Amino acid sequence: MSTKWFERFTFVMRASLSSLREKVEDPERMLHQLVIDMEEELQCVRGTVAEVIADEIQLKKKAEKAASEAAQWEERAEKAMQQGREAQARAALEQRVQAEERAEALELERLAQKEQTAKLQRSVGELENRIRQARQRRTVLLARLARSNSSRRINQALNRAESTSAFAEFNRLEERVERSEALEDAWDRMDGKDPDADQLEQEFHEQERRDRIQQEFEQLQQRMKSGSPAE
Repeated sequence: MSTKWFERFTFVMRASLSSLREKVEDPERMLHQLVIDMEEELQCVRGTVAEVIADEIQLKKKAEKAASEAAQWEERAEKAMQQGREAQARAALEQRVQAEERAEALELERLAQKEQTAKLQRSVGELENRIRQARQRRTVLLARLARSNSSRRINQALNRAESTSAFAEFNRLEERVERSEALEDAWDRMDGKDPDADQLEQEFHEQERRDRIQQEFEQLQQRMKSGSPAE
């Protein structure tokens, strides 16, 4: 039974590991599920151990009952002999022998069952130890996974921050603006407009405006000195 249990446990673990490999996109969930599977298997084994122990208890009671019956038949045989009933004494002895044989057979079966129980209990202890180790490893792996995810997010953020795509987009838009300005300048030239001449004319207008203001200012000063009113 112990060997069969280990085969079953191995099968469950292989199935769990296979499922874990197939669903690596969620390793955290699979780590939890793997421990849950082991704990469920432990409960099944404990149930089996309880049944085996119950069988051992029943065998012990049956063996004790058979031994008690053998003692009773021994007393009956002695009593029959004392009363001179040899046939009954012989029959009682036969029943005693049969009871003793049953008691011996039941005791041998109980001892074998007890040995099997001890093996299963050791298996339970080993499985409990494996589950404790699995929980510890799960804690370590989850911590490593968390650090890995954090590092990945940080690296992704750094990559986005260091990415030249945004700057490339700015450069592209700037080139489009410059292209649009160049096209507008080209259309002006085709219409007979000279940007340089327009700028020069604007400069002359500004200078003439400043000269006019200065001239009016000087005239105002002269009128104030002579005391004549403005015309």
